[in-house]
Amino acid sequence: MTIDLKDPVALSQVLVRCESVTPAEAGAITLLQNAFEALGFTCHRMTFSEPGTPDIENLYARLGTRGPNLCFAGHTDVVPAGDVAAWSVPPFAGEIRSGELIGRGISDMKGGIACFLAAVARRLADKSRPVKGSLSFLITGDEEGPSVNGTEKVLAWLKARDERLDACIVGEPTNPKALGDEIKIGRRGSLNAEIVVRGRQGHSAYTAHGNPVPKLARIIDRLSRQTMDTGTPEFTPSHLHATIISVPNTASNVIPASASATVNIRYNNLWTRQSIEDWVRLQIAAALGADAAGGNWSVAFSGTGGVFLTKPGPLVDALSAAIHDVTGRTPALTTGGGTSDARFIKDHCPVVEFGLVNATIHAVDERVPLADLQALTDIYSGFIDGYFDAARA
Repeated sequence: MTIDLKDPVALSQVLVRCESVTPAEAGAITLLQNAFEALGFTCHRMTFSEPGTPDIENLYARLGTRGPNLCFAGHTDVVPAGDVAAWSVPPFAGEIRSGELIGRGISDMKGGIACFLAAVARRLADKSRPVKGSLSFLITGDEEGPSVNGTEKVLAWLKARDERLDACIVGEPTNPKALGDEIKIGRRGSLNAEIVVRGRQGHSAYTAHGNPVPKLARIIDRLSRQTMDTGTPEFTPSHLHATIISVPNTASNVIPASASATVNIRYNNLWTRQSIEDWVRLQIAAALGADAAGGNWSVAFSGTGGVFLTKPGPLVDALSAAIHDVTGRTPALTTGGGTSDARFIKDHCPVVEFGLVNATIHAVDERVPLADLQALTDIYSGFIDGYFDAARA
């Protein structure tokens, strides 16, 4: 089947039809590699592994050798469709109904990949306007999963070969209601803390045994009640939520030997990972009081990537101008929401996020208007020119 690489709708349909639920590649990476090579890109396909995690296929494609190198980053993996019977159309059929393309992953974020690819194809077809630098794509299949064998390792591979990214746009769906609402210029850090309190198993009829549950409850209560900060000009206040509480016990008359909880912390640029860890330990010790000295508790931290903020400059300004030219909207520069692979990219170059509307991501009948696919392609096309013009000014 021949695909018009300048048509974001056709590209989106064939990508949605690849059932690439993490960690499956399902032909999506292969499809993109063939498209990039048809446009003259040099492609590097790589599979990364890590014990205890699935192998992941990734792709880096570049056109040109001179700087600056403008990169588009995205992921072809999607979340499961869930209850297929609840969908109005098969979730991986890529069907169009009432002017909308429906399918798992169309918004998050196969549509964004298709639009940037179509924008590049249109620009390259215009021989009167050569691109004033290099264009590249960093595509992973591990964003919705553990994010261990994907973007972070591709970036390490690029660094090892002294290949530089000068700027990057991540095609995540950033708009809450309409295309052009928001550009993500930063993200809060995310950190998990797994707290374990140990006691002594015994019969609940007796009081001599050390019950860890009340102690854990005191810790959770104290952590949940703390005001971490009041926010910054760029970021909302940091906050903490208890997300998992576990007691390995099935009998109501047995005092458990241990109790654990996991809390997730979203923190702004007033904090670093180390200061967050220190703060959590301090709060645990305060909640336990004299019991803290016994050493019957522990906390382990996990999380990748910290806070980042991309200040207005050539990257942000070029994208804002392109959005306004196509939609008439002046996008808000925001930092809210969850995390993305931008948390890895920010250590290598300035990065922003902009893509489709996120109202239906991960939902039944995930969908996007065909008009938005065309408009986003136009935005990306204008952005490419605007970025290179500003970077070389």
